[in-house]
Amino acid sequence: MVSNDADTGAPNQQASSMAPNPGKATILALGHAFPQQLVMQDYVVDGFMKNTNCDDPELKEKLTRLCKTTTVKTRYVVMSEEILRSYPELAQEGSPTMKQRLDISNKAVTQMATEASLACVRAWGGALSAVTHLVYVSSSEARFPGGDLHLARALGLSPDVRRVMLAFTGCSGGVAGLRVAKGLAESCPGARVLLATSETTIVGFRPPSPDRPYDLVGVALFGDGAGAALVGADPAPAEHPLFELHAALQRFLPGTDKTIEGRLTEEGIKFQLGRELPHLIEAHVEDFCRKLMAERREVLAGGEAMGYDDMFWAVHPGGPAILTKMEGRLGLAGDKLRASRCALRDFGNASSNTIVYVLENMVEETRRRKAAAAAAEKEAGNGEDCEWGLILAFGPGITFEGILARNLQATAQA
Repeated sequence: MVSNDADTGAPNQQASSMAPNPGKATILALGHAFPQQLVMQDYVVDGFMKNTNCDDPELKEKLTRLCKTTTVKTRYVVMSEEILRSYPELAQEGSPTMKQRLDISNKAVTQMATEASLACVRAWGGALSAVTHLVYVSSSEARFPGGDLHLARALGLSPDVRRVMLAFTGCSGGVAGLRVAKGLAESCPGARVLLATSETTIVGFRPPSPDRPYDLVGVALFGDGAGAALVGADPAPAEHPLFELHAALQRFLPGTDKTIEGRLTEEGIKFQLGRELPHLIEAHVEDFCRKLMAERREVLAGGEAMGYDDMFWAVHPGGPAILTKMEGRLGLAGDKLRASRCALRDFGNASSNTIVYVLENMVEETRRRKAAAAAAEKEAGNGEDCEWGLILAFGPGITFEGILARNLQATAQA
């Protein structure tokens, strides 16, 4: 599609952004926020062992190995030495600390969600008063009224804002939230839907134990933060849509409910990831993606088939093994999951938030390529942006969440 030059009204003879389709939901802006505590992966082992008063050499060696294999370099966390001084029982085995954890977590997730939402609204350029719906996602809190109402109050949204909360959806929650926001935006003309996600590992923090070696995976992999997206259809001239959201699918794999398991206890959330998770995703991901890709042919009335490398891939980076298994099963080129790997490297697995960071990475990559093209520079290995692609995440269930999307910032030749 060819856009018109904003100043002259004449067709733009240069590469232009894609035009959105009437009535289809688009992501109009993205935003993020993080707690103040930045953790360098190189210091995780010594810091964690010290903070939990653990001197077990085998556990330390295992955590050291895990910290290297996760590919994470930096993360942000709410937990701090100040919190442990105030609540030393959090580092004691068997202490009933759910109340303390929720006191910390409930406050932290609202604060981070508020900051991410405000950053998103600033990027959008609209007013908070124009937000008609709020979708809030978190697996890190438990209270009545829920975090959706606390966030609405913190932002000063209208009492008439229509709220939806998705709780305990885990890593698939960000894409699930986009699916819900898409439905609201397309069914309510003029709607502007604010999606906010916010997570912290405080509720699952506990000292290591030889009886629970899988706990160390979380220590080496997970991070905290918040993400936000503003979703709406039929963008106004002042709005700048980033992605257009088409078909959205959700699927659970029968018999896999124990593979990603979390239980609320007096000691916090006891969380466990099965070793078979990457293999299960590998075994089922292609069929799920093919079903989503078939929706594109319906959109284009039987348009030509696409290969996997003809698409962009915005994948929640649950861990390096999942990305590697996906890459191998689908035969993806080495740079197709770059945005996901960069998000994992910089922020760890931040649960539902992470898909926002992946999409932000993709937007930034597109901007860099456009800037290089405008300067007549060639950036080796970066290639061109793909118009169509998939936004994917995997969570408890095992649940697959996926959205067929268009990158509206990709360039179209006149």
